[in-house]
Amino acid sequence: MTVATSNSNKIRPDWRIIAYMATIHLVALLALLPSNFSWSAVGIALLLYWVTGGLGITLGYHRLVTHRSFQTPKWLEYFLVLCGTLAAQGGPIRWIGTHRQHHVHSDNEPDPHDSNQGFWWSHMGWMLHEVPSDAEIPRYTKDIGDDPVYRFLEKYFIPLQVVLGLLLYALGGWSFVVWGIFVRLVVVFHCTWFVNSATHKFGYRTFESKDQSTNCWWVALLTFGEGWHNNHHAYPYSARHGMQWWEIDTTWMTIQLLQALGLAKKVKLVRK
Repeated sequence: MTVATSNSNKIRPDWRIIAYMATIHLVALLALLPSNFSWSAVGIALLLYWVTGGLGITLGYHRLVTHRSFQTPKWLEYFLVLCGTLAAQGGPIRWIGTHRQHHVHSDNEPDPHDSNQGFWWSHMGWMLHEVPSDAEIPRYTKDIGDDPVYRFLEKYFIPLQVVLGLLLYALGGWSFVVWGIFVRLVVVFHCTWFVNSATHKFGYRTFESKDQSTNCWWVALLTFGEGWHNNHHAYPYSARHGMQWWEIDTTWMTIQLLQALGLAKKVKLVRK
C-alpha cells in the first residue's frame, strides 16, 4: 500500500509505527474492564497527563526548546525534556526537528503534516508513513543534536516508558499501568495531534499567518494553551500564546511562575 501526496510522490507505510500505535491503542481498551478501574488509577493518569503533556510537550519540547521563547537553567531544561520524552511521541530531537520544519513550511508541501492533505493526514496519518522530511532533522536541530542528554533520551524513550510502567505496577498494580501508561498515552497523543489537525481547520483567525492556522478554544483547554495556534504561527517566538484576556493559556501562567521564581529568563513576548 502506498499513499500519494500532492506531488505524486509515493510514501510507503511505516509498519513499525503502525504496530506501535496499534498496540498502545488496543491495550488502552483494557481500561474498559471493571477490574482495571480505580479512581486512584484515573488520578495517576491525569497527573501524568499534565506532567508529560503539559510540562513535557507544551512547556518543554515546544515553547522552551523548539522556539526558545524563554531560557531556564540547564537542569530544568533537561527535566522538562525528560517529561516530554515520557509522552512517547518519539525522541526529543525528532519531535523538535519535525516541528521546526512545520513552521518553516506550514501548510505547504514540505510540511510533514500539511493540513491541505486532509484532517486524517494532519492528525496522525502522516506519521504512519515514512516521512521524507526526517532526512532534514539534523539540519534543524544543530543546537541539540550533539547534546549527550538529548541523544540518550532520543535513543531510549521506549525503555524509559517501560521503567515508568514498572514503577506504576509496583505502586498500584496493573490498573495503574493500563491507565497511567496506555490510556494516558492515547489521550496525550490525540490532544497533541489536534494542534496539527483541528487548529488548522476549526476556530477563528486573528492574524494573517500565511497558512491555515486557527485559534480553537477547546484544543487550548486540552493542551494547556496550545490551541491558540493562529496567534502562535503569527508570533512563533512568543512565550505567550493566549493574547486576549479570554484566551486562557495555562502554560504561559507556568512560565510566569518560573519567572517569578527566577527559573525563567529572557522571556520573549509580542509587544503591542
